[in-house]
Amino acid sequence: MVKNLSYTGAELDRAADSRRDDAWIAERLAAPGTRIVPVWRDRNLIGAGAATIDGTPGGTPEAVFLDAAEGKSILTKAGHVALLGLDGDTAYFAADISQLDEDARDALAGGGHAGGGEFLDLRSVGALMAGPQAALLAYGRGLMHWHRRHVFCGLCGAATESHDGGHLRRCANPEGPHNHFPRTDPAVIMLVSHGDPEGRGPACLLGRQNRWVEGMYSTLAGFVEPGESLEEAVAREVMEESGIRVTDVRYKASQPWPFPSSLMLGFRATARTTGIDVDARELEDAGWFTAEEVRGFGEWGTAPAGAKRLPRKDSISRWLIEGWLKDVAGPGGKPPGGGA
Repeated sequence: MVKNLSYTGAELDRAADSRRDDAWIAERLAAPGTRIVPVWRDRNLIGAGAATIDGTPGGTPEAVFLDAAEGKSILTKAGHVALLGLDGDTAYFAADISQLDEDARDALAGGGHAGGGEFLDLRSVGALMAGPQAALLAYGRGLMHWHRRHVFCGLCGAATESHDGGHLRRCANPEGPHNHFPRTDPAVIMLVSHGDPEGRGPACLLGRQNRWVEGMYSTLAGFVEPGESLEEAVAREVMEESGIRVTDVRYKASQPWPFPSSLMLGFRATARTTGIDVDARELEDAGWFTAEEVRGFGEWGTAPAGAKRLPRKDSISRWLIEGWLKDVAGPGGKPPGGGA
């Protein structure tokens, strides 16, 4: 398991057997040591005054977990509640309050505990948080997103109800209920490299979409389609987006990415062609970048106008890029040519 990827490492006991027992769930919800993880419109509750990755100053972001007394009002108002798991004797439950307006939200959560807090997009602080905390918040965010979008059965249209501690929704079809389980969409993300694509030495293939922040370039990625292996998905996506054909597709690591509901499967691949033909429907631009050029990129949130930027530090795309940079570095960890 890769230890330094954001949104991994929560290591909760998900209590798959116990969560089927409604009485056990009720007992855990009422236990004094239980902690509630509030979610509001895909935002998580973070301690007040937290720094963000776009350069907003502040302290280290900390997740706010409400105890049983603080979370009682939230549980009575929550549209969805689900067990996340156990950390020793402590149970963690996600509670979604997305139906509340901002004033009601703040009355229940933002000011309902010592120190206060604010609901933030996890991606704005995730890279700065302790790994297990960010992983637990991402887990709760993803599960609540699924619940909000599956209140009706996709097969018959009947209303669904939560079961198994929030890990199953079952419709009320009198002719035969349908079960629905939390879904995750597999997506491949790949660092494609070549030893000398443009006569300037080793380089990696990076692209950008026009909806991204100005100047950001990242690894290519795409969803796995029915009837293909992960390796086939890598080759297809790279070919479709950039016109590059690849070989030697190697799995590296995976990362939960509940923004809103993906699992990112990271790969490295070697280009066997080098001429780029960008699909304008997918990318605004793509190019070969040497290690020296990539090291000259700015950070996602703080690079000056007009500068190229790296992906966010919490993403597996950044992890793949940094891994490639280490591989092509010369002795002592320096890039070819002796740069810093």
